[in-house]
Amino acid sequence: TNYVYKMQTGYNMSSDRKNTITKKAYAKVNLGLDVIRRREDGYHEVRMIMQTVDICDVLTFTRQERPGIVVTTDKEELPGDESNLIYKAARLVTETCSVREGIKIELQKRIPMAAGMAGGSTDAAAVFHGMNEMFGLGMDEDEMCALGVKIGADIPYCIQGGTMLSEGI
Repeated sequence: TNYVYKMQTGYNMSSDRKNTITKKAYAKVNLGLDVIRRREDGYHEVRMIMQTVDICDVLTFTRQERPGIVVTTDKEELPGDESNLIYKAARLVTETCSVREGIKIELQKRIPMAAGMAGGSTDAAAVFHGMNEMFGLGMDEDEMCALGVKIGADIPYCIQGGTMLSEGI
């Protein structure tokens, strides 16, 4: 899918913004998966039907006066460093939208890790929604998807959720 990039610069500096918000990041399952072909680059082209399910992670966003990104998790085996998709999404939003304040994101992990349920991708999608709301960025779903696809192929699906047919790698 091609997304049109029309991002605003800067963000709403109104004084009625919330200092803390919470977002649920819902898992997905594949209802059907067809491997279409193996490509020359070694990837497989697939077609699948994806469905959002009730199991979710919970992300709490807290505004920080000092610039920067802090990610904490409740799983010792899941680092909150720059390798985490939550951190990558927050950095992308911060840089693209010129967010000047800092953000602390706390993850309560409930989606099983490495289970094919898009746990990391849906957490990143929640970051786009959460920071968009917290900082009044005014991004619509297409704009969030255009950013999300830069760090993960299924993040645009996770931003939108529901039931969808997905094709590609």
